[in-house]
Amino acid sequence: MSIKETEEGIMENETEERGFELNMKSFLWHGGSVYDAWFSCASNQVAQVLLTLPYSFSQMGMASGVILQIFYGFMGSWTAYLISVLYVEYRSRKERQNVNFNNHVIQWFEVLDGLLGPYWKAIGLTFNCTFLLFGSVIQLIACASNIYYINDKLDKRTWTYIFGACCATTVFIPSFHNYRIWSFLGLGMTTYTAWYLTIAALVHGQVEGVTHSGPTKMVLYFTGATNILYTFGGHAVTVEIMHAMWKPRKFKYIYLMATLYVFTLTIPSAISVYWAFGDELLTHSNAFSLLPNSPWRDAAVILMLIHQFITFGYACTPLYFVWEKVVGMHDTNSILVRAVTRLPVVIPIWLLAIIFPFFGPINSAVGALLVTFTVYIIPSIAHILTYRSASSRQNAAEKPPALIGGWRGAFVVNVVVVVWVFVVGFGLGGWASMTNFIKQVDTFGLFAKCYQCPPR
Repeated sequence: MSIKETEEGIMENETEERGFELNMKSFLWHGGSVYDAWFSCASNQVAQVLLTLPYSFSQMGMASGVILQIFYGFMGSWTAYLISVLYVEYRSRKERQNVNFNNHVIQWFEVLDGLLGPYWKAIGLTFNCTFLLFGSVIQLIACASNIYYINDKLDKRTWTYIFGACCATTVFIPSFHNYRIWSFLGLGMTTYTAWYLTIAALVHGQVEGVTHSGPTKMVLYFTGATNILYTFGGHAVTVEIMHAMWKPRKFKYIYLMATLYVFTLTIPSAISVYWAFGDELLTHSNAFSLLPNSPWRDAAVILMLIHQFITFGYACTPLYFVWEKVVGMHDTNSILVRAVTRLPVVIPIWLLAIIFPFFGPINSAVGALLVTFTVYIIPSIAHILTYRSASSRQNAAEKPPALIGGWRGAFVVNVVVVVWVFVVGFGLGGWASMTNFIKQVDTFGLFAKCYQCPPR
């Protein structure tokens, strides 16, 4: 073989290796398909809240728990659909004006600004950022709560310090394009944990003298209901997930498909754990705390920790984008520069997780005060106002499905959502969840060193 032939062979091998590396990088790192969006929605929708749903069942009873899961699951799917429609409408109008979105991630408050004006932008920005901030706080609290059941040599507050530093590494993940492998793994981890809870509770059987007295008090009933409202209100990142898709118009039914899968995780696990432990769950907001030590439980705890790291990234990434835009660094291509810019966002999250370590009650409070407006009321009203004129309905980029009765049916559904969520979710839920939250503060105090830890 000649020297020239040898050199050509080496060059071909190098080209093939580079091609393989690029293909692997794309496979693991660059997502934008319908399947990526489905995994992102399903993985983000059910995380640590899976461990608090049995606690909610003990507050409100099994029948109400199942019915409200289904009810809020479909309601959440409807408002996620509305958000996707408004995103497509906004982007269609901007593209007709030759606006280029290269190196710019569209966010929900920008959609509201483009369709309804600056006041709606301010409302959307306030609620969305506050909800995502506390959503990140909840993931951090859950990390400390879960790891304690494997290693109780450190208190939960110390674990919060440690996991705050670990979760800060999400600043290096540029956008939702880059969560492809993480969303796939995250859903697998949640699926394992859900079925571990179901099987472990059934194998354990009912504790001696078990009682299922819920609901016993209005305050407990509506606290549990708002936790379920929170469970199916995880679509505050819908716009960012859509923007990461290659064909965003295909998103509109993805969240519904994700919700149907999530039902297979949340309903069996909550029913089984509540059946086994009953009213004991009223003082044990984390389902792990009642299940016996075993390698299976340890595996579930570890997988949930990893998944909570992923979900922390989901909740925090839109906040990173907002902060980048505020300081003028959103257009930079340097991952390192963007990571350094993002770090200040993590500090208040870390601090709030240390101040309010109330795993379980904080979910209900966030659900009642923030989720209600962020992902239920605001999208419904925004959809009504955007398409209030005949010309806007005629030129709409996406028209409502005939199944619900077209524009008239969509208007009726939106009004029902707004009234129900405002009265039941924000009104009664806000009263109940804040009453319960204040009770936790009075009992354990702010900066609680080890919330609901058993006495040594």
